[in-house]
Amino acid sequence: MRRIIEVATHDREELVDITLQVEGVVRECGPPDGLVSVYVQGATAGIMIQENWDDSVPRDVVRLLRDAIPRGVWEHDAQDGNGDSHLKSGLVGPSETIPLMDGRLGLSTWQGLFLCEFDGPRQRRSVVCTVLADGFD
Repeated sequence: MRRIIEVATHDREELVDITLQVEGVVRECGPPDGLVSVYVQGATAGIMIQENWDDSVPRDVVRLLRDAIPRGVWEHDAQDGNGDSHLKSGLVGPSETIPLMDGRLGLSTWQGLFLCEFDGPRQRRSVVCTVLADGFD
């Protein structure tokens, strides 16, 4: 089964915790065991599994990427000024795959799923969640 989560972002660069929305998709689709693939559409965003207990961790991720990949120094900036956004997105990647175990995401206690915005704010980022049931009994 496939569902699309729509996420609004508010800053140029931010990590948005989408764990609860993905858990809702898993509950709706209902297989106890399997996989869920979480994929963001767009060339300037990514998906990351990261600690979601301490808000400083997502801010640190943004700071690390901002320091490592600064704005305004890339060839693509001549096109539309977001060369850094494309590079950050490519480094993080557009998707994560999480096991489903007993109807729940197989994340550890402190892990969450984040939409990584690198070219916001955006009214809508589409995150595709594809749930695959385990075929073994």
